[in-house]
Amino acid sequence: MQWSDWLHLWMHFLMLSLLSIGGAISTLPDMQRYLVGQQHWLTDTQFNSSVAIAQAAPGPNVLFIALMGWNVGLNAGSMWIGLLGVMITMSGILLPSTTLTFMAARWGHANRELRIVRSFKLGMAPIVVGLLLSTGWIMCASHNIPSKDWPIWMLSALCSLVVWRTRIHLLWLLALGAVLGWFGLV
Repeated sequence: MQWSDWLHLWMHFLMLSLLSIGGAISTLPDMQRYLVGQQHWLTDTQFNSSVAIAQAAPGPNVLFIALMGWNVGLNAGSMWIGLLGVMITMSGILLPSTTLTFMAARWGHANRELRIVRSFKLGMAPIVVGLLLSTGWIMCASHNIPSKDWPIWMLSALCSLVVWRTRIHLLWLLALGAVLGWFGLV
């Protein structure tokens, strides 16, 4: 990779940072399009593994971006270039959104009674839900064998229904999924 490639990667993550209204995970579809589909810096497996490992690990939700930068750097050369990839992707995704969030939160708190502030908060909810649904769709689309994955889809639908209609704690459902996975049922 050339320095211009690293600059483009950083600028792309700067742009994604300003679109990450529902959190960095909501920009996953565009990350996949850019890193896997357009630039071919990551494979689908590396991309999905980065997200899965980071989501399973304790800590901030944004760790998957560090893993993506790490994998881009490793594919480009070495561990040291991997560290450069981590710094580029993390600074790109964190700088604009944290600065904007800090400034907007201060202004919104000072003006919380204004109609426009209340309207903005209400209007952002469907956008966030839509971005999260598109993220789930991209993550599921990498499974090309729907006839084989039907137990996973059924379990997901059942868990969604249980969470929606009952007061059963989500950790019990995660434990049930782990047990079913352990026995190879899903």
